[in-house]
Amino acid sequence: MPGQGLQVPLWLLGSSLYSAQLAAALGLPFAFAAHFAPDMLLQAMALYREKFKSSSTLNKPYATVCVNVIAAESERDAHFLFTSVQQQSLNLRRGQPGPLPEPVQDMDSLWSPAEQFGVDQALRLAIVGDNSKVQHGLRSLLRETKADEIMINGQIFDHQARKDSFERIIQIRQSLFD
Repeated sequence: MPGQGLQVPLWLLGSSLYSAQLAAALGLPFAFAAHFAPDMLLQAMALYREKFKSSSTLNKPYATVCVNVIAAESERDAHFLFTSVQQQSLNLRRGQPGPLPEPVQDMDSLWSPAEQFGVDQALRLAIVGDNSKVQHGLRSLLRETKADEIMINGQIFDHQARKDSFERIIQIRQSLFD
């Protein structure tokens, strides 16, 4: 059996108040999937900490927030790259899952106002911009959620742009804890 005997830590990843309560009741670390379901993030984090029961796994709450982050040289470049995530979210809403689409210059020709609203709501916690904006966004997220960790979802169509984004985030990470 893969992983047998490796002592891989068990986490609960969820996007609801129920998952926060279950992680707390079981004394497990909790990761909230705010990268696609941000609605209950703050309530779930508070509930997890409030209801947490120590276990053989963990003696105090330990929480992670999963969030979309795209860092680029400029805000314009980052928002262009982010259109891939927006299109993917739109396609899922339309029941048409598939590979990550190439970025586009104009999302307005692809979605209706109602679809844009739904996608914007689902992705509203995404941190997209240049280094300064991403640094500010990550600091704010840590402050608001009191998360122990942030899990980055960085879906970028172009491999080199994805690597660049992650390298920027690594540099920014250093400044978050100085």
